[in-house]
Amino acid sequence: MDYTGNSQAQHLCVLVHGLWGNPGHLAVMAKSLREKHPEDSLHILVAKRNSNSFTYDGIEVGGERVCQEIEEEIERLAKEGQEIKKLSLVGYSLGGLVIRYAAGLLDSKGFFEKIQPVNFHTFASPHLGVRTPLRGWHNHVWNVLGARTLSASGRQLFTIDSFRDTGKPLLEVLADPDSIFIKGLAKFQRRTLYANIVNDRTAVYYTTGISKTDPFTHLDKIKINYLPEYGDVILDPKTPITPLDAEEPHDTFYGGILKASQTTIGRLPFFLAMIIFIPIGVVAFLINSGIQSFRSNRRIYLHERGLAGIQPGNYRFPLITNMREAVEDVYENINSAQSNEYLVAGTEEEAAQEEPSSSSLDQTPSSQDEFKVPLLRQNSEKEPRPHDSPTLALAPYQFRMIQALDNVGWRKYPVYIHKVMHSHAAIIIRMEKKSFEEGRVVLKHWLEEEFIL
Repeated sequence: MDYTGNSQAQHLCVLVHGLWGNPGHLAVMAKSLREKHPEDSLHILVAKRNSNSFTYDGIEVGGERVCQEIEEEIERLAKEGQEIKKLSLVGYSLGGLVIRYAAGLLDSKGFFEKIQPVNFHTFASPHLGVRTPLRGWHNHVWNVLGARTLSASGRQLFTIDSFRDTGKPLLEVLADPDSIFIKGLAKFQRRTLYANIVNDRTAVYYTTGISKTDPFTHLDKIKINYLPEYGDVILDPKTPITPLDAEEPHDTFYGGILKASQTTIGRLPFFLAMIIFIPIGVVAFLINSGIQSFRSNRRIYLHERGLAGIQPGNYRFPLITNMREAVEDVYENINSAQSNEYLVAGTEEEAAQEEPSSSSLDQTPSSQDEFKVPLLRQNSEKEPRPHDSPTLALAPYQFRMIQALDNVGWRKYPVYIHKVMHSHAAIIIRMEKKSFEEGRVVLKHWLEEEFIL
């Protein structure tokens, strides 16, 4: 289907898919966007140069490819007499990180001096990476091993890379308040994110919701509050949950044994995954990962030397301004088997200061539009803590990333997908499936409440 606009459309919206993705994953989103906004008001570009295994090549390479696609599309339209005056970026999963990178590049090129940045929206995007908040050998098994199976993208998502000459992971640079990326992001009129609260096997709530807590860990102990007009899918961002009136059980000797056994049982899926999937699915996954990583490294080599149809020198600016299905299932199943661990109450400030940053956190929130819903500030002082939700055992730089990103200002919407155990795909209806229908509620809310022309 052709989603392009006609010569009257002055607003360009760019949609970017996620890891292992392709433009087909965004077909329902693009179709819904077109049904809401006709051809004379909106031009839609579904980015295609990062399709399938090309998503292994990293956020930097992906961001540069998207930038080139945007520039070429605007140039092509200009030759046909169509002038683009507004730009919106929408990213799904890894695509949300790619458009954060692209926003910094576009701003550095003076792009936003000519074209107004309007919407910056992400769906189930791992803004803080995909590192599981664990502090034991589970960390070593998954956070370290998993990081080495997806080439450059894997290293960046698990934050074990050192980006250029910064000595920091790329995601930390993306969230540095003095970086071109935060400055570009802050110029968008509206920044919105949608985050699954459960059953996201790829990117869990803390990272997609940019939060240091997960108040949805024990759904049996809370009452979920929904936005009235959007079924039991979109949570009320002002008061997403309220406590249930129930007495806390008293721990006894036998109760302690039961709790310990429940903890062990809760981790059985991980152990079973390690025992069962290693000789079958994981072997196939690792073989495929090795092949794709080799090919990815070759593409990156050609890209860096300008031999892949793009000149990277066009997008290399000072970063700091004051200076496939079966394989995917194996990855997601092991990733979702991890369980979170938490910091001792009162230690989160110490954790955030373990690795002092040279950058200040003095960004002021953007106030370019009047929000229908107040910004949810999830800073250490202002973050809602329903039931005094414990702080996750995040890395120190992740706490700093949360603060820097929240200082820019986001409209955050938790999403509860009930009918399917693969909410990461359902949130945007990645494919036409009846069980993904709740994703239509998400897209309806996005188009009616958040996307502005």
